[in-house]
Parts: sequence; C-alpha cells; structure tokens
Amino acid sequence: MRQGPMSVLLCLLLLSPFAVAEQPLSLEAGARITELQQRLEESEKQRTLLTQQMQSQDGERESAQLSRLRQDNQRLKLAIKELQAGANPVQRLLTDQQQWFLIGSAVALLSVVCGILASGGHRRRRQWLN
Repeated sequence: MRQGPMSVLLCLLLLSPFAVAEQPLSLEAGARITELQQRLEESEKQRTLLTQQMQSQDGERESAQLSRLRQDNQRLKLAIKELQAGANPVQRLLTDQQQWFLIGSAVALLSVVCGILASGGHRRRRQWLN
C-alpha cells in the first residue's frame, strides 16, 4: 500500500467532524425557542419582583425590631431615672469605713464618761504615784 492515499484518507477522517453542515431549524424548534425565551423573560420579571418584595419585608422586619429596641431603651432609661430618684433620699451619708470610725470614737467617749462617773467625781490620792 502506498503512503500517499493513506495519509489523505487520514486527513479526511480528521477533518470530517468540522465539515458537518448546520441543518436549518425546523418550525417546531424555532417556536420552542421563542416560547422558552418568553418564559425566561417572565421568570426574570418574577424574580426581580420577588427580590423587591423580600427586601421590603426585610426592611419592615428591621424597622419593627428597631422600634421594639427603641421602646425597650426608653423603658430602661425610665427605670434608671426612677431608681436614681429613689436612691437620692436614702443615699448613704457615710461610707463603711467612716461609720466604723464613728462607732469606735463613740465607744471611746462613752468609756471615758463611764470612768469619770465610776470614780465618783472626786479625786483620790493616787498611791502609785508616790
């Protein structure tokens, strides 16, 4: 066998897929394509409409949540003001350390007074001084 016809045959076999001619579309296929394009346009419109509705619902939900948070904030501010107003008259005048200092000084003063009263109010001669 000769190499020439074999190589030509191989080249023709390799180029045959590219040589396939396009067949014209039938009327049914063209009608089907236009129908599918119309359905695609309708579905795109529905998608944009649903997206807008979803965004508006999210906005309403967020605004409802924001109003609830504002109400809670106002309620808590009022509670803080009431607690501060109620705490002012009852507010402690002295700290714990100052109270203990006053109690200690009162005990010392009371013991001095008791000591003076126990001695009878007159001076005795102190023996231990001599």
